[in-house]
Amino acid sequence: MAILSSRRSSAAISVAAVAGLAAAGVGFAVGGASAGTVSGSLYRDPSSAVVRWVAANPGDSRAAVIRDKIASQPQARWYANFNPSTIQSEVSGFVGAANAAQQIPVLSVYEITNRDCGGASAGGAPDLNQYQTWVSNFARGLGNQTVLIILETDSLALQTCLSTGELNARNQALTTATQTIKSANPNAKVYLDGGHSTWNSANDTANRLRAAGVQYADGFFTNVSNFNPTSSEANFGRAVISALNGMGISGKRQVIDTSRNGGAAGDWCADDNTDRRIGQYPTTNTGDANIDAYLWVKPPGEADGCRYTAGSFQPDLAFSLANGAPNPPTTAPPTTNPPTTAPPTTAPPTTAPPTTAPPTTPPPTGNGCSASVAINQWNGGFTASVNVTAGSAAINGWTVTVALPGGAAITGTWNAQASGTSGTVRFTNVGYNGQVGAGQTTNFGFQGTGTGQGATATCAA
Repeated sequence: MAILSSRRSSAAISVAAVAGLAAAGVGFAVGGASAGTVSGSLYRDPSSAVVRWVAANPGDSRAAVIRDKIASQPQARWYANFNPSTIQSEVSGFVGAANAAQQIPVLSVYEITNRDCGGASAGGAPDLNQYQTWVSNFARGLGNQTVLIILETDSLALQTCLSTGELNARNQALTTATQTIKSANPNAKVYLDGGHSTWNSANDTANRLRAAGVQYADGFFTNVSNFNPTSSEANFGRAVISALNGMGISGKRQVIDTSRNGGAAGDWCADDNTDRRIGQYPTTNTGDANIDAYLWVKPPGEADGCRYTAGSFQPDLAFSLANGAPNPPTTAPPTTNPPTTAPPTTAPPTTAPPTTAPPTTPPPTGNGCSASVAINQWNGGFTASVNVTAGSAAINGWTVTVALPGGAAITGTWNAQASGTSGTVRFTNVGYNGQVGAGQTTNFGFQGTGTGQGATATCAA
């Protein structure tokens, strides 16, 4: 599964960003001339892919720029795996760490059935009934403090693959998901998909939002993964809000993904462009009563799926975005503000594979590595989480061979490169997770069709 590769429209296309710095304190402020309805410091995920890459590559010539201008900033954590049995605990751990730090977490839900219309980010829940089960479990982990929810990127702006019946069912599913989240945590701020300013018209976008239940949400998000200037997105957002007001739906606000809109526009895919730059740093202090936050929903440095696997962290992309960009505001809250409740030590990357505990079997006693695979099976498909553990010496590069049961086929991979799709499949590390310290563990995963139960994994370094 390759998430975060949204790329729709006749011009440029994509999906938006979530995260931010801001004033101190968590809570709501009355909308005024200086901001929307959210105030507080946004939570910086200490286990994001970029943070882990910086920690693992201190001698890399790009590390200081990436550390100071990207890893220092709050970004959204994506939840994109169909893992109904573990999603509540994953969300609870992430939100609990943010609550302990008195900061606002940003969570991007990316699980809708027929996600991405079968494109590079295909996947999602097997059907909408199971989607609602997953959402219910997700909502139970949200606690009762302020959280920002980016609900289903592309789900409204991209509808070309849906029949009328499927579209009606999706709209109802999004309405129910919004109500479920708000019921579980009344302080949750939920935003629906508004596409971006060079995709659908403002009136069309407003009609799609209304059909999907924006009246129950707090507003909409735009520009996820895209490069449109903030000013263009703000103008587009005002037009959407005006159209909603004309429909009798008032009080809705916008969040804008500014993770990479500080440079040129043009082709949607950042993998093949070097003229991009990070945009405005994340904040809830927007100075615009219509805009609740500027967020980094699409984590800078994660690929779109052209040259690299969608959602994988690529340091050359991150460096290209950050090099030459202004430094973060000096008023930013500390980036080393450890929560009193530790977050998961092997938190999923932004492609959001399920977090799994390290294997209970001890690491190998000699050089080399071992591998263990955990399967999350559902009717017709599965996800797999694979732990790679170094022996008594550090390793620099690894290869894991997975033997799949007959009839199983891999449809997507994260944090590794796959060779083959069925039978015996060979996985090799990507650039940022090849080095594993002695006795330490890294993780990758894959999604497939058929039955994954019985898969076995071996490792060589």
